[in-house]
Amino acid sequence: MSANKYFLHYPENIQNQVMQLINNNKVKTYLLNKYPTPHNINSDKALYQYANDLKQQYLRNTPQISKALYEKQKDLIQNALGTHTFVSRNHGGKLKSKHEIRIAQSLKSAPDEMLKMLVVHELAHFKEKDHNKAFYKLCEHMQPQYHQVELDMRLFLVLIDQGECLF
Repeated sequence: MSANKYFLHYPENIQNQVMQLINNNKVKTYLLNKYPTPHNINSDKALYQYANDLKQQYLRNTPQISKALYEKQKDLIQNALGTHTFVSRNHGGKLKSKHEIRIAQSLKSAPDEMLKMLVVHELAHFKEKDHNKAFYKLCEHMQPQYHQVELDMRLFLVLIDQGECLF
């Protein structure tokens, strides 16, 4: 499986730097220098609390999170690392909606910044459904280094694809 699949939409100079890290077996060293410890959010209950705390801090006027949990990656669609679902149901003449966040179980050992990046990404969908300029601006508001962490997450995925663990 090619590592390039994670970096196809990046500029050529970034792709070259990434391939140099990969070819020189320096991905793990690079990531450990930047992110020396994993997060400690290992249960669905803790993930729900973490996501809800971020939501309360940045998106108070958005709907309540119904559920946040870790899912087996094969259960997530199109190799997504996280998903959000929004379901509206008519129940007894009232419209009820549910917002759920699901994060790939393989990210239980990711650094805190990467977990935050995924939760921020999914929370941003509560307000902006599409990946547009407003969506990414909101992500950057909640996590100022969002784009750098997203790039580093892709390097983390290269390690996972190679059967390695960061920690």
